[in-house]
Amino acid sequence: MTPQPGVLVSDFDGTMTRHDFYKLVIESLLPSDTPDCWAEYRAGIITHFEALRRYFAAIRASEAEVLAVVERMELDPELPAAVEELRRAGWSVVVTSAGCEWYIRRLLGAAGVEVEVHSNPGRFETGKGLLMEMPTGSPYLSPMLGVDKKEVVRRQIADGRTVAFAGDGFPDAEPARLVPGDLRFARGDLANVLREEQLPFHPFETWGDIARVLLGQRD
Repeated sequence: MTPQPGVLVSDFDGTMTRHDFYKLVIESLLPSDTPDCWAEYRAGIITHFEALRRYFAAIRASEAEVLAVVERMELDPELPAAVEELRRAGWSVVVTSAGCEWYIRRLLGAAGVEVEVHSNPGRFETGKGLLMEMPTGSPYLSPMLGVDKKEVVRRQIADGRTVAFAGDGFPDAEPARLVPGDLRFARGDLANVLREEQLPFHPFETWGDIARVLLGQRD
């Protein structure tokens, strides 16, 4: 019996990259008097999307300076080869992110990686920062995150595919719970959540580690 096509649904910041864009923005690009949007988010005053939107809009640097920070995210150098190896083995890759498509597309494009991406659109304007918007035309629209990662995973499962998920943050917990433990990959905050819930997962250091496990399972 021919196996159903496999789909790896992957977070981007901190999963395909070593560092999160928003953390680098807070460290390097924001004025000292920028309000603590995360405190407002944790207090339930604003959404996760709104916290990121405000931080990105507070950037007062040139586009070249922002792109230099994007480079500091450190996309996994193994990513292009790993994506190709997965494709040859019957796996497709779908990126789902609560961050901004503006920097995701740039990093993937520079690496020559073409994959399906579901993220929040945006554009950079000097003096106005990175203007992130809700993905209003997306079938995965989330008022809290912009993109509903859980729904991305759910629809792939509903289509009869074998689905793996990889992530590193708290928003990744819901989609991670939907896939089997042997197809669940986690680091950072997501790994802590899954350990607390005693749910099995594969830890990883780089995205290439994820591909190696999946390729071993499919052989």
